[in-house]
Amino acid sequence: MKAVTPERQQLLIQSMQSTLRKLENGFKRMTEKEANTSLIKKRRDAVKIALDSLEHAWQGTEFSYEISDTLEARTVIAGILPSVIKQYENAKEGSPQKTLLERRIASIEAAINALDTISVKGDSNYVIKDEV
Repeated sequence: MKAVTPERQQLLIQSMQSTLRKLENGFKRMTEKEANTSLIKKRRDAVKIALDSLEHAWQGTEFSYEISDTLEARTVIAGILPSVIKQYENAKEGSPQKTLLERRIASIEAAINALDTISVKGDSNYVIKDEV
């Protein structure tokens, strides 16, 4: 285990931002079509909290969510992880898609770690670790 470098932190935050943008765009399209938006809204809200947890951990930004919201966000993003891993396994080796999915997996795992730390300790003074 080693501390996450600032460069890696930025890549993981950008990956989570990309995920959030995709969910926001999907939510907008589904709302326009008057489709059921409950699942995408739940995921969008969870990814927003996950992104804020990473920015809080690595950039010291404000994190003002209730513990129940952080626990729910953690559950939702942990539920997304298996499908992202499956997409990664099916992606062509060396493809841009595989790289994107690799970062998405790492950003989700880092956010789960951050949300766990916030939920358990209620403490903003921690360092998220990354595997070598």
